[in-house]
Amino acid sequence: MLNTETSTASSTALGHMNDRDLAMRASGGDDRAFESIMRRHNRLLFRTARSILRSDAEAEDAVQEAYVRAWRALATFRADAKLSTWLVRIVMNEALGRLRRHGAHVIALDAATDSEASAASSWLESDPDREPERIAMRGEMRRLMEARIDLLPDAFRSVFMLRAVEEMSVEEVAVALDIPQATVRTRFFRARSLLRDGLSRDVDVAIGDAFSFEGGRCDRLVATVLGRLAHETRPIPG
Repeated sequence: MLNTETSTASSTALGHMNDRDLAMRASGGDDRAFESIMRRHNRLLFRTARSILRSDAEAEDAVQEAYVRAWRALATFRADAKLSTWLVRIVMNEALGRLRRHGAHVIALDAATDSEASAASSWLESDPDREPERIAMRGEMRRLMEARIDLLPDAFRSVFMLRAVEEMSVEEVAVALDIPQATVRTRFFRARSLLRDGLSRDVDVAIGDAFSFEGGRCDRLVATVLGRLAHETRPIPG
């Protein structure tokens, strides 16, 4: 049975250990070490499973099952290997297995095919079954773009609004703003560069926050796995 009662000081000390030492301690019977492993790698494993299953609930279930499998196999973990990689492989196999059990056609992730380009193109096409989601996404993108346009310097913003949003010609913008055509081109080019850089930073930040797995969700998954392991026979240390 798992004993989950340890001191706060012990938990803090475990939190500063490297993965290899945590794995060795967990394999030797330190239940808190395995909890530390879970808390450290929950987000990585959730994002991995989510990328395959495209469902939060399915991904959480896959991560739970992967941790149980990992706990059972701790004795086989090689100290010279990277724990995160070992765990990712386990959760990937679990997620792919779930797809197969659901009857989905699974293509090996390391098997590049000519169909990838076609799949990338179809991703951009409209999907009638997900139209409300796409409309909401476009609304969010519009608000993000509008906010970034508002941040442009005044002179650049006016040129960009007329040239890009209203689709006026360079000549028309020059006449409307009473500036040379060369100035219109320069300011429009600069405005697009500023927008591209700003939106790129926004995307980078959003990517870092995507499919976050923290707080209550992390606590719930850890508690569920520990509850399951309490009824498991402890693996024999390697």
